[in-house]
Amino acid sequence: MSGARPKFDSAGLVPAVVQDARTGQVLMVAWMNEESFDRTLATGRTHFWSRSRKELWEKGATSGNTQEVVEVLLDCDRDTVLVKVRPAGPACHTGSTTCFSERVLGTAEKGLEFLLELENLVADRREHPVAGSYTNYLFEKGLDKILKKVGEESAEVIIAAKNRVREEVIYETSDLIYHLLVMLCEQKVNVSEIVSALALRHQKRTPKEPSESIKPGPQPGA
Repeated sequence: MSGARPKFDSAGLVPAVVQDARTGQVLMVAWMNEESFDRTLATGRTHFWSRSRKELWEKGATSGNTQEVVEVLLDCDRDTVLVKVRPAGPACHTGSTTCFSERVLGTAEKGLEFLLELENLVADRREHPVAGSYTNYLFEKGLDKILKKVGEESAEVIIAAKNRVREEVIYETSDLIYHLLVMLCEQKVNVSEIVSALALRHQKRTPKEPSESIKPGPQPGA
């Protein structure tokens, strides 16, 4: 912990932007005073100051939709706080994942966070089976069937890449990633753990001279 402090305004407040640490989605914006800021750091759960009720409140204290703090950042002027969290439920009082759901301009685009949405959907299918679901079919058939599909889709990606057909590479890679997500769910491994492993390898990687960069076997973190 660096000990850095926000610059609170004349009312003793600072805006706090809450972001999902896994998906990057902005969940909500609230206000913090010194006490709620300090309590957030001390407890690892988000605490805010209610300007209308004039009292401290913890997110999820009554609803159960708590937010586990992963990281707290200050902007360049230290007059805004960014809190990255692992949410235990929806952020909005309406039951929506995020308070920012009313579109004013633009159209929705799926980013990499969709991969995590799909991971959650696969996990939900396993816990709450749906009749006719292909995902449930795979789980019912078991690990051997899932691994067989991963192998088949891997081969399809190789063939598509070898033939240099861009559309097929995209299509077959999508199939492979989906079946990998099913396999990871069966193995109780999260995508975030894969990302963390890749990040750790990247951090450990040291710069090499061109003549030293080619070695037998995989070179993770490249």
